[in-house]
Amino acid sequence: MVKSRILYVNQEIVPFTPETEMSHMGRYLPAYAQDHDREIRVFTPRFSTISDRRHQLHEVIRLSGMNIVVNNSDRQLIIKVGSIPAARMQVYFIDNEEYFSKHGALLDAKGNIFDDTDERLLFFGKGTLEAVRKLAWRPHLVHFSGWFTSMVPFYLRRINKENAFFEGTKMVCSICDDAFHGTLSEDMERKLRTDKATPKDLSLFHELDYIGLMKAAITYANGVVIASPNAAPELVAFAKETKKHVVDYNPDSDVFYGEINKLYDTIIGNNLN
Repeated sequence: MVKSRILYVNQEIVPFTPETEMSHMGRYLPAYAQDHDREIRVFTPRFSTISDRRHQLHEVIRLSGMNIVVNNSDRQLIIKVGSIPAARMQVYFIDNEEYFSKHGALLDAKGNIFDDTDERLLFFGKGTLEAVRKLAWRPHLVHFSGWFTSMVPFYLRRINKENAFFEGTKMVCSICDDAFHGTLSEDMERKLRTDKATPKDLSLFHELDYIGLMKAAITYANGVVIASPNAAPELVAFAKETKKHVVDYNPDSDVFYGEINKLYDTIIGNNLN
């Protein structure tokens, strides 16, 4: 019997990032899925706050080295891997000297997003999917969590039009308690256009604040998980208005993760190949 293949793209994962509601789920939901007879792969940003030495990360040479074009410039994609032995789980890290090593994590010392946050998101979204293709591991479903992952669904849809690798791949978006203040660069529209964004795509990114980014991600997704009791009410209402499959938050993680896995089955259906 073919196992379903779930790609997790997480903004935070404990123990690589501090313990939060999101990082806890980033660690334990994939493990739950794996324990329930699914194949998984996990990708996350390699923020400079994550120590290679402490977490024993090492570069995956066969995956690293390709260039990702962002704003008409080549940026080198570096892939590192670490593990969570207790969960028998590997985690792949997306890295780049310009976008990750020179910054902190999501925000600067004053609590603001970085000036090049738009390009960081574009690089991470494109880089993650390119790395998955190079692994030759086609997921049935991608579950992405956190605003830093919000460009993954855009690129997955665009790649689908040009390459059959992700054909049929479904998506689930988690709405978390991770709002940021401010807006991304107004130049992001031009950068998206160079990546073959359609007028319909661009209309989704008219508002480049937290709510706008997440509404776009929800629009691309096939299902939504309310991953926090403190998720933005506007986003929760928007998700339910779209009539997509929605799993509401439940503080009982076993019940919650069970409902999420039922959501996977509903969305994937019989399309296992």
